Amino acid sequence: MSKYIAFQGELGANSHMAALNARPEYIPMPCQTFEDAFSAVIDGKADLAMIAIENTLAGRVADVHHLLPQSGLFIIDEYFAPIHHQLVGAKGAKIGDVKHIRSHPMALGQCRKIIAELKATPIVTADTAGAVREIAQLDDKSHACLGTALAARDYDLPILRADVEDAKHNATRFVILAANADDAAFVDDGRKYITSLVFRVRNIPAALYKAMGGFATNGVNMTKLESYQIGGSFNATQFYADIEGHPDQRNVQLALQELRFFAADLTVLGIYHAHEFRSRVV
Repeated sequence: MSKYIAFQGELGANSHMAALNARPEYIPMPCQTFEDAFSAVIDGKADLAMIAIENTLAGRVADVHHLLPQSGLFIIDEYFAPIHHQLVGAKGAKIGDVKHIRSHPMALGQCRKIIAELKATPIVTADTAGAVREIAQLDDKSHACLGTALAARDYDLPILRADVEDAKHNATRFVILAANADDAAFVDDGRKYITSLVFRVRNIPAALYKAMGGFATNGVNMTKLESYQIGGSFNATQFYADIEGHPDQRNVQLALQELRFFAADLTVLGIYHAHEFRSRVV
């Protein structure tokens, strides 16, 4: 029986390429929005979802941190994809013709230098592959886009300049979601683990400071901490965190015990192996 992995974007987008590389045995399922990709797994139309969560240049991907805790889905793995953006033009266009550059907001944010160099007007689109399709449909030499080499090939459009991202370490972190938890079992073989969780602290003075103290005193590295309002209230703040380690390790157990004492609510979203990309980051 065929297995499907949902992603946000059109065929040829960076998320499509990441899905092919991370789960080549799955059939990619394009979805118009992140909500659609989540729903595909919730409704059983897809087995997994490949969701971009943050980028080394442009920061976190909007909406995902809000959607993830409410979805009921679990993180079963992570994948870091090096991102290379191509400046794709209309047929017959030259780089001097370009006056407008369209793409997904994350791509535009990762390629500010080329936009400034060409004094081009940025235009926001739903995703990178969709931007390439729009260039093909417009057939206007003054319009170019930031897209993938795969999408440029599919639409038979020229790459006016290759790899125009602002920094060569540009990479996007994806999380792979499933309807059921599939936490990695702890094996003391030197491999690193990531535990992702969301929590709200109790409404008492210094609760967050005290909750975080357990990670420091037990030597647990927190690689990510994001806060955002929930329920339309400025008084209700939820936190998303990634920590290095597995709950079966003694120091992680102690840190989580302290967090639970000060947290009004705590949910573990997933326990999974750290991607090898993390070891290459200085």
